[in-house]
Amino acid sequence: MKNRRVLFACLTLIVCTACNQGGKTVADTASDMDSLVSPKYATGYQVKDSAGVRLVDVGTDYHFALVGADNIEVPNGYTKVKVPIKSTICMTALQLSNFTILNAHDVVKGLTGTKNLFNKDILERVNDGRIVKIGMEGNFDTEMVIAANPDIIFISPFKRGGYDAITETGITLVPHLGYQELDPLGQAEWIKFVGMFIGKEREAYKLFTEIESRYNDLKSKTANIEQQDLPKVFSGEMHYGNWHAVGGKNYLAQIFRDAGADYVIHDEETAGEDLEFEKMYEVAANADYWRILNSHPGDFSYEALKASEPRNELFKAFKEKKVIYCNMKQTPYYEIAPVKPDVLLKDFVAIFHPELVEADYEPTFYYLLK
Repeated sequence: MKNRRVLFACLTLIVCTACNQGGKTVADTASDMDSLVSPKYATGYQVKDSAGVRLVDVGTDYHFALVGADNIEVPNGYTKVKVPIKSTICMTALQLSNFTILNAHDVVKGLTGTKNLFNKDILERVNDGRIVKIGMEGNFDTEMVIAANPDIIFISPFKRGGYDAITETGITLVPHLGYQELDPLGQAEWIKFVGMFIGKEREAYKLFTEIESRYNDLKSKTANIEQQDLPKVFSGEMHYGNWHAVGGKNYLAQIFRDAGADYVIHDEETAGEDLEFEKMYEVAANADYWRILNSHPGDFSYEALKASEPRNELFKAFKEKKVIYCNMKQTPYYEIAPVKPDVLLKDFVAIFHPELVEADYEPTFYYLLK
C-alpha cells in the first residue's frame, strides 16, 4: 500500500510539472506563444521562433533576438535584447499609447516632450523626475538620455531622425513602425509588439482581441449599406498654401469606409498628398461631411474655419454645418487614439449612421461642430 501511495504521488508530480511549469500551462508552448504575439493585421514586424529564441524582424533592416538570459546564443544578424526590459524611452505619443493601455508607465523613463499630453500619471512622473524629457527628434539631449538609463529606446527611424548622438551611447534602438500601418487594427496591434519586450504578451493579446472584436462587430453593421446611401466625406485643411489630403490608402480613409462612408479620394496608391485648394474643392465641393483635426486655441467654430481660409464656406459640408471635429488641445487624440480604433470607428458611425449606435452615445474624439 505504501509503495502504491509513493507511486501515485510521483505520477501526480510528473503530471503537474508537465501541466504547470513555473505557473505556465501546457498551452504555453513556443508555438502557442508565437500565436499570441504574431501580427494578424500589422505589416511592420514579424515574429518567429528559432531554437527557443524569439526572433523579431522590424521592417527589412532591423532584427532582434529576445532572450531571457544573457548567455543564450542568437543567430547572426540579430541584436540580442534581454527581456522583459525594465526601462525605455518613447519618442512618440503613439508609442506611449501602447504603454498606457498595457498599464506599464513604470517602464517609461523618458519622453521627447509633453505637448498635448493629458494623462495625469505621465504628467506626475515628469514633474517628480521619474520620467525625463530628452528633447525633440533631431535635437536630443544626450545627457538626459543617459540619465533615463533605458534598456532600449523605441524610435521612429523614418521620421526626422537625429539618432546619431544616441547611437553613440550604445543603447539598443528598436524601431516602432506603428505610425506606418495603413490598417487601423494594424496600428493598434503594435501593443503586442511592445508586450513582447515588457513581458506582457498575454495582456497585450487579450486587449487586442477585444479591440478587434469591437471594431469588426461595428464594421459588420455598416457592411450592407447600399452604395447610394453612403455619405461622402473629405478631410483636412489648408496649411501654408497646401491642403494635405489623406490618401485613399491611409488608415483614416479605411476607418471612413468601415464606418459606412465614401471617402472622396479613391486613389488607394497613396497614404497622403499635398493638393492646391482648387483641386481639393473639385473632389470635395459636394461632400456631405468634412473631418478636421487641429490644435485650435479655445473653442473652434465655423467662423474660425472661414477666417483661416475664406473659401472654406464654399463647401457643402460647411454650408450644412456638417464638420466633424476633434481639438487636440482638448482631447488626448494622439495619446490614446492609436490603440482605440474601435472608439474612433464608433465616433464616425454615430455621425454617419446614428441608428447603428445607442441613442445616448457620447463621442470620445470626434463630434459634429456646432
